[in-house]
Amino acid sequence: MSAPRFRFAPSPTGIFHIGGARTALMNWALAKRLGGTFVLRIEDTDEARNRPEWTEGIIDALAWIGISRDDPTFEGPYFQSAYADQHVAAAQRLFDAGHAYYCDMTSDEIQQRAAAEGTQGYGGWSRDRGLGPGPGRVLRFRVPAGTTVVHDAVRGEVTFDNAVIEDFVLLRGNGSPMFLLANVVDDLTMGITHVIRAEEHLPNTPKQQMIWEALGHAVPQWAHVPVLVNEQRKKISKRRDKVALESFRAEGYVAEAMVNYLMTLGWSPRGGEEIVPWQVVEDEFRLEDVNLSPAFFDLKKLAAFNAEYLRRMTPEQFADAAEPWLEQWRAAHPDCAWDQHRFLTMVPVIQPRVSTLAEAPGVVDFLFLPHPQFDEASLAKALATDEAAGIVADSIAAFTTCDWTCDAINAAFAAVAEQHGLKLGKAQAPVRVAVSGRMVGPPLFESLEVLGRDETLRRLRALPDGVRVP
Repeated sequence: MSAPRFRFAPSPTGIFHIGGARTALMNWALAKRLGGTFVLRIEDTDEARNRPEWTEGIIDALAWIGISRDDPTFEGPYFQSAYADQHVAAAQRLFDAGHAYYCDMTSDEIQQRAAAEGTQGYGGWSRDRGLGPGPGRVLRFRVPAGTTVVHDAVRGEVTFDNAVIEDFVLLRGNGSPMFLLANVVDDLTMGITHVIRAEEHLPNTPKQQMIWEALGHAVPQWAHVPVLVNEQRKKISKRRDKVALESFRAEGYVAEAMVNYLMTLGWSPRGGEEIVPWQVVEDEFRLEDVNLSPAFFDLKKLAAFNAEYLRRMTPEQFADAAEPWLEQWRAAHPDCAWDQHRFLTMVPVIQPRVSTLAEAPGVVDFLFLPHPQFDEASLAKALATDEAAGIVADSIAAFTTCDWTCDAINAAFAAVAEQHGLKLGKAQAPVRVAVSGRMVGPPLFESLEVLGRDETLRRLRALPDGVRVP
């Protein structure tokens, strides 16, 4: 028995959709586990919308989620436009065998006759006219009587009544092949044994199965996985929802988290654990275990997955992964005093506080800027109290003499808070805002230790003169 061959066949007409990424991963997981081949076919026959950069975007996005051309399992990319001759030749074989016929009826003529007969759509009126090819004539498939049973690895047996499937077009009036024909012929040419795709393609499947059988070939294993929906349980759409894989990558989601999360949409690993390494996914994924219900693409849950993957990194791994976003921040702040050692010192307190790598610079930016960037709301809340000025003044005195370690700073400030009859957390607000410019941030005393005694005191002393206290 020959090794199975799976395919992923996107069109290069726009962004790389997360639904497509999930489908690609399912094909990839099975190809890897079963010792098969993953074929990338670019369906580029829509010349008006295709762009070379979209093709490169597909290849780059696949590589980001681990589907790489460097892997021996990967084959391609192939381009559908290169097989136009095979598409037309297959149409001719179908015509010669009596499975297809030519029709010269226009859309208006079809609508008029259907209205006159009280029916809808094309009624097979050219079936027995014996027409040959000619200008403006389409080639239609002769749908047989009876039913078509699609054996689907996810959905079981799905039966279609052929009586409600009109004789569909194989070749347009200009002789160019329709998608249904080209898709089947490409799969035949490339020896595809498994067609795994979203359930939105299921209505096309009986037509494609008819073509496979009419051309004398056994049909592939079909599998139609559930669509992704948003929080309103509507099918996600690039016009309405955030669906571009590239945008998640740009925002600092890591590939491992994205892959892990996408594979849990409609399927789950055994044992109840959702966050698992790819090898577990590859070992355990089965089409028969895929849920039939639409899968909710939950942005909050994706962020939680990503945060967990970030927390599991070593400080060095986190710093390396965050470097593109840190580099962007440094470029936008040429006056910053960046110090990689200081950043690495802060990484353990950054990791629990971010969901994406893009958030990392914003957590610790105040440590490297010459002056804190004050948030007006934080100023109003933290400094417009009766205790604020006294806390700042007493903190200056305490920080001038205490040892400059996190524990010593904590102890010195605890005495200041007690002196003012405040709990430690509430007393911190004026100092935190004076030093960082905002109310929320990483642990204060760890931050002050990294910032240094001199800079901490300078910012505290500068506050009354440098900032208008409400």
